[in-house]
Amino acid sequence: MIRSQRLKLISIATILIPLTLLVCREPLQAQGTAYRIGPRDVLTLTIYAGGEEQQTADFTVSSQGMTNVPFIGSVKAEGLTIPQLEELVTKPLTADFFVDPEINIVIKEYHSLQYYISGAIGSPGLYEMTSKATLMELIAKAGGVSSNRGNIAYILHQSTDHVPPGKKNHSLFSDKDPVKINLKTLLDKGDMSQNIVLQSGDVVYIPLQVSQNLSESKIYIEGEVKDPGVYDYQDGLTALNACIMAGGFSKFAAPNRTRIIRQNGDEQIIIKINLNDVKKGEIPDAEIKPGDRIHIPETWL
Repeated sequence: MIRSQRLKLISIATILIPLTLLVCREPLQAQGTAYRIGPRDVLTLTIYAGGEEQQTADFTVSSQGMTNVPFIGSVKAEGLTIPQLEELVTKPLTADFFVDPEINIVIKEYHSLQYYISGAIGSPGLYEMTSKATLMELIAKAGGVSSNRGNIAYILHQSTDHVPPGKKNHSLFSDKDPVKINLKTLLDKGDMSQNIVLQSGDVVYIPLQVSQNLSESKIYIEGEVKDPGVYDYQDGLTALNACIMAGGFSKFAAPNRTRIIRQNGDEQIIIKINLNDVKKGEIPDAEIKPGDRIHIPETWL
């Protein structure tokens, strides 16, 4: 009879496991990791021994990561998971105070994982999470992005303590070198490689499209095209397509001497391309990047 029940359980498991895999399609990165205790977290410890509850107490993790456990004293809790802390305190309690105690620790209040987000977002502000959050998880927690958001998210690590009170946090980014995430690739195309796991203390800023740095959202087309000017950057845009978007070449254009001027930090890169050969299919077109300037010179003839 026992063998028959075991076979039934195995059979059910073989059905449930594939179903679980089908449901859990979200990338592991986006599911968060096991929570590790941090400063300011409030824990509740309950000790059971001899079939009865012996002690219940709340204790707070200090800014140095230490906490005072009943009967034991000071213990380093920061960075440990709950099972690891339970195992750590069980040993001395068993050795000196109780016979075969059962230790139960739960987190009463989470305070160590904090993220700040502002800009083109539904509910900007400071958020405390129960596990490490990805960028998309924080955006969802904050009510999602606005329809007029820009295409870049800026992230500064360990900066929540520096958010100026009563001011927009974009002032933090003026003299910093933040991590930049392509929101168009992440949100519009679903490229999860852009969905980074945030660090506690991260500050995220998503500017409005109108205030987005032109070098990161626009391209410039100048010279002998019918409608020179500033255009919205689009993923996959090439030099020839950009010129077509600008109305095509003028009567006196020299597409064979097209130049793409690209700024890379303090360095200016000039890419020369013959767009006549591109039109003939003899050479590949050049992919454009945000901030590029395309110059079509005048013919010498």
